[in-house]
Amino acid sequence: MSTTETAIASAEAHSAHNYHPLPVVVASAEGAWMTDVEGRRYLDMLAGYSALNFGHGNRRLIEAAKAQLDRVTLTSRAFHHDRFADFCTQLAELCGMEMVLPMNTGAEAVETAVKTARKWGYRVKGVPDGMAKIIVASNNFHGRTTTIISFSTDQEARTDFGPYTPGFEIVPYGDLTALRAAMTDNTVAVLLEPIQGEAGVLVPPPGYLPRVRELTRERDVLFIADEIQSGLGRTGKTFACEHEGVVPDMYVLGKALGGGVVPVSAVVSSAAVLGVYRPGEHGSTFGGNPLACAVALEVIAMLRTGEFQQRATELGDHLHQELGLMVGGGAVETVRGRGLWAGVDIAPGHGTGREVSERLMDRRVLVKDTHGSTIRIAPPLVISKEDLDWGLDQLREVLRG
Repeated sequence: MSTTETAIASAEAHSAHNYHPLPVVVASAEGAWMTDVEGRRYLDMLAGYSALNFGHGNRRLIEAAKAQLDRVTLTSRAFHHDRFADFCTQLAELCGMEMVLPMNTGAEAVETAVKTARKWGYRVKGVPDGMAKIIVASNNFHGRTTTIISFSTDQEARTDFGPYTPGFEIVPYGDLTALRAAMTDNTVAVLLEPIQGEAGVLVPPPGYLPRVRELTRERDVLFIADEIQSGLGRTGKTFACEHEGVVPDMYVLGKALGGGVVPVSAVVSSAAVLGVYRPGEHGSTFGGNPLACAVALEVIAMLRTGEFQQRATELGDHLHQELGLMVGGGAVETVRGRGLWAGVDIAPGHGTGREVSERLMDRRVLVKDTHGSTIRIAPPLVISKEDLDWGLDQLREVLRG
């Protein structure tokens, strides 16, 4: 067997089969390119589901991590450390908020947001104990913990994992009438992705997010924006909510916050919301550790320049223009997205999303399928226009064949 086949066979034999990766084994990466164990180079058009917004091996982020590795990597929250205050202060400022609760993974941050909303509902809004309700959208993807899959409509994520956690109401994404009807005095939060990533990069109807903001204010309900994938430059703004002039009550962040170097996530909100916590009620041994803070501080500094948001805007406009030209040719049904992020629906007869992804892999381009017939395109924001065009040329050839 080849080196690739040997590595895959060993992984299949000794790891749980909870993923179905493309048959490529990456050994190194730089910028928008990855190299496999056979020495073949691939253009990364997925960027770790936006965790690698700043590219593989970004020197600023690697140097920040290396410098911190020589000092201290973990203290636990039993003690203070000298990077924590700066991280919380600067992330709060970036978000236009007041307080930060750091965690590690995106799912942990969503769980934290759920706990926060419930506690705020009981202690501030006055909801009777055990009666708090959170409204979510169909086709959401917020993670795969037991509580989160309890409000998923994806049967692949739910089946055989019950009993499910109560306290959630699911309404159609983009449907204001259904959202309004679902609200009661016991509703404590509306949790939404400003753009639904796993669902196929679904952008809500114009005006939807501003009206959600109005409704939540009217009913004294928290608006929680899950910007784990859409945030931190991906859409051409620091946050996808900014495209509609919306400021939620709470941001849920992750992925790109750790720069593709370490897992870093956070819930960012006001003192009135995050101030409900008392010592011992929530936490994480690794949440807000020195290494995570050092890398995230460099991410924040990079975002402050606006350079990456501008690149996502300019290259995103080009991406969508080129993808739009593929619609109507018989192979592509629709294209959606914002910034350097797109969902491409493949027409029947031209292959499933998985098959198209495999054919692109054979042409040295890596993307990922979702929901059967859709592929997602989300290259690192550092990708060059020339490389982006080359990747799109490969997609044209695959769809032509």
